[in-house]
Amino acid sequence: MTKLSVNINKVATLRNARGGNVPDVVAFALHCEAFGADGITVHPRPDERHIRRTDVYELKKALHVEFNIEGYPAPEFMHLVEEVHPAQVTLVPDSPEQLTSNHGWDTVAHREELLHIVKELQDAGCRVSIFVDPTTEMVQGAKAVGADRVELYTGPYAELFKTDPQAAIEMYRPAAEKAQELGLGLNAGHDLSLENLGALIQAFPWIDEVSIGHQIIADALYLGIEETIKRYKYLVKI
Repeated sequence: MTKLSVNINKVATLRNARGGNVPDVVAFALHCEAFGADGITVHPRPDERHIRRTDVYELKKALHVEFNIEGYPAPEFMHLVEEVHPAQVTLVPDSPEQLTSNHGWDTVAHREELLHIVKELQDAGCRVSIFVDPTTEMVQGAKAVGADRVELYTGPYAELFKTDPQAAIEMYRPAAEKAQELGLGLNAGHDLSLENLGALIQAFPWIDEVSIGHQIIADALYLGIEETIKRYKYLVKI
């Protein structure tokens, strides 16, 4: 069954906009856990514009569900995750100033770099997922560097789904099936919503995990976080 990991970056963004500790990101994460989230995701950036390093350490101590840390493998990021030992590290190719993740790794061009990074993280006891665009070449490249999973960047899926849901699914089929063929775990994330998530899971029920943040927090403004997680959990169980 597909697991739901809630990305709480936007909760930290709201806290940081005012200062202080409201909302409390650790308390919020624990509520997500209590309401049925299977994991918590954070993406700490060098400027700490949302999740801070201190949040990462506090979350690690508090959580009982899987902890997934996303980020670019700069030395400070590698040091952080090797100290915290999350269940999963998701490698993304973001530059420090990037607003949000909007493309995956070129796992072929960065083969040597990723080989070293993946091994270092696995030696530290972390499962490693590589954020990739939905092409068979990038999935094969992730397998070649020893990754445990790939996370398919679903921004293009969400955009095309608005006008042609079936074409959106078929655009992702080769990469999703290649991951399954190669024995790679399969994650998905970016712009997934109550409108488009169910179709993705029905098409590719071997997806291990979806990581959703911005849309869950936006939905929670109207529905409340308990009801929001309930609705997303229903979709991943279809």
